[in-house]
Amino acid sequence: MTETRLRTWTHAFGYSIACLFIFTLAMQNLRYGFYELFYLATGMAALTLAGAIYTVICRRHQLSAPGHLIILSGLNSGMLAALLTMDAPGITHWAMPLVALNLLVLPLRQGLALSLLLLIPMSVILFLQQAPAEAITVIGGLFILLSVAALYIWHYDHMAQSAEDLAITDPVTGAHNSRFLDETLQKEISRAIATGHPLSVIDLSIDYADEVADLHGKDQVQGLFRHMTGHLFGVIRAGDTLYTLNDSEFFLILPFTPEEGVRVIAERIRRTIAEQKWPVVGKATVSLGCTTRGSGDTRTDTLRKRAHQAMEEARRRGPDSAWFSPGETIET
Repeated sequence: MTETRLRTWTHAFGYSIACLFIFTLAMQNLRYGFYELFYLATGMAALTLAGAIYTVICRRHQLSAPGHLIILSGLNSGMLAALLTMDAPGITHWAMPLVALNLLVLPLRQGLALSLLLLIPMSVILFLQQAPAEAITVIGGLFILLSVAALYIWHYDHMAQSAEDLAITDPVTGAHNSRFLDETLQKEISRAIATGHPLSVIDLSIDYADEVADLHGKDQVQGLFRHMTGHLFGVIRAGDTLYTLNDSEFFLILPFTPEEGVRVIAERIRRTIAEQKWPVVGKATVSLGCTTRGSGDTRTDTLRKRAHQAMEEARRRGPDSAWFSPGETIET
């Protein structure tokens, strides 16, 4: 299940449970003749129902849907208004599901801020309206709920981010893996099409990797791969991204880089690797294939295929070499 779909189900479930709970309170208040509380609960139930409907309508944009903040701000404002205008001590208990809903639906920082904007004025009102012991009991319980819920959500976000990082990162080198390559490259292609800026890529392969594995062992090849990754991170520019394809091949995405720029970068990478003294193996060289996006390059596979073919051409011309394969000229 994707993060967007998970958030959609979570938000819809939270709003639906809150709507059912508040509507039940409204019916109970109507039954016993508490009409002010009935009208308040009915309005809040309508807002939570609107939140559930908004979640379904914007199900593809749950990671950046601003309507949740508006809906929950209305719920919190109604709660504060009721505390100021109604003489109903039991209404303070309505804040518990509201705090939980703030943290469940909104990003953690927004949920905490909105909950504090509710609880701090509520604390002042309770201390003015009730005995100190009762006010401390209610407010203490609400702040404990806020702390526990916020800690749990922070832990979930941390675990989700760690899982995502593990999924897109090569465990040996720490660079992004091929799983993340196509997603990022497609975004860069779309951006280059929209802005008209050049985009270049480099396919880089370690020469004689199989022979190094036979001579020194696979662990030493992985060590060389790891050291070379660190070296490449130091050579590429800010904004460029590095990916590992297998135990001996890298891929670089170079946004805003024309043909002359990628030629210079490829030559700098080739020269600095050849001049470096590497652990165990001593000298190592690479073959580089590079290309720049042409007018017909709207998908990742065309750029990746052309860069790989350029790398194979560089290999055929001998180790420690680079080859540029041009794309179709972009007409401006």
